[in-house]
Amino acid sequence: MTEAFRVVVRHPWFRVLVGVAMLALVGLALWWRGPDWNSVYHAFDFVEWRWIALAVLINLASVFARTVAWHLVINQALPTPHPRHRTVFAAFCVGLLANAVLPARAGEIARVAVLRRRLPTGRGTTATLVGTVFAHRLFDLFPVLALVGYTLESAKIPRWALTSIEAFVGVGVTFFAVAVVIARRQHRRVLDEMGTPRKLLAMAQRGLAVMKRPAAAAGATLFQTIGWTLQLFAVYTVMRAFGFGTVPAAALVLVLMNVATVFPFWPGNVGLLQAAIALPLATQYNIDYGTGFAYGLALQAVEMSVGVGLGLAFLAREGLSFANLRGMGGEGDDSGDEPTEEPAEEPADPQPEDVPEDEPARAGLPG
Repeated sequence: MTEAFRVVVRHPWFRVLVGVAMLALVGLALWWRGPDWNSVYHAFDFVEWRWIALAVLINLASVFARTVAWHLVINQALPTPHPRHRTVFAAFCVGLLANAVLPARAGEIARVAVLRRRLPTGRGTTATLVGTVFAHRLFDLFPVLALVGYTLESAKIPRWALTSIEAFVGVGVTFFAVAVVIARRQHRRVLDEMGTPRKLLAMAQRGLAVMKRPAAAAGATLFQTIGWTLQLFAVYTVMRAFGFGTVPAAALVLVLMNVATVFPFWPGNVGLLQAAIALPLATQYNIDYGTGFAYGLALQAVEMSVGVGLGLAFLAREGLSFANLRGMGGEGDDSGDEPTEEPAEEPADPQPEDVPEDEPARAGLPG
């Protein structure tokens, strides 16, 4: 019975049916408890589209800055020659596409899988790149703390969001401290002497190498902060397109956007995100709920425009289909990449007794 259930769950049509059922439930909820759709429709009558175009460009600059931060993290984890920035940018955009159309933050694995395809044999592993993604996300902590602090001073965060923010900050600070400790630990055992799980953990640890290099860590933090700042101004610019808004209101919306999408129950959390934006705009800034909902739709479209547009272009350049993207998001692309243990009967090549952690290029790491 268990095996039959697994076969059914893994079947593509089952996933399609689940997705359709979830979208139907979302549509039913929006129809039953949603906004006045006539008000939402007519809110677009007076939109100044030049502001929308500007917001897309600002969002593109934000994505570029975040890519620079990830590139800095990658350069600390992999030996030279490092991947080119346009390669990292392409992988990052494909990850944004996967996050937009797939649930459960699948884009974090998809960007690793795409970048891994561009690395020559013997350069890093999926485990190492996953470590760099984790480190890259940790550098969000500082701009988020600044954003939340500014919002608390200038606007009123809804009570339902405060609990999630407190949990995020607590978990983020804990993970950051743990990552620093793990990155600074010294491993004296040679990788080839470790079992496969420990090899993967050791290489994932190398993805956190940036955590013990202050200059690189400061650079990654700086570019992540630039990315968040540009995103804040993109949110404000879309407000200007609808004829309302202040920077404090934009900060509040940016905070609520991230709270509403921290757990992606369905692609983009469409509907839930718009309600999370429209309600505080109506209660605190006297913006019509339908207008606020329409603003949320436009804002999500702007946020997705770069990731979906460029992500599709780079996906095609890689010769991949949407089905390949779903596979990457669900399982990763670590085939041929995972370290394997040498057979006991074959003599191993002589290895140095001590491999410094900071010199992965001389350590002869597999894949």
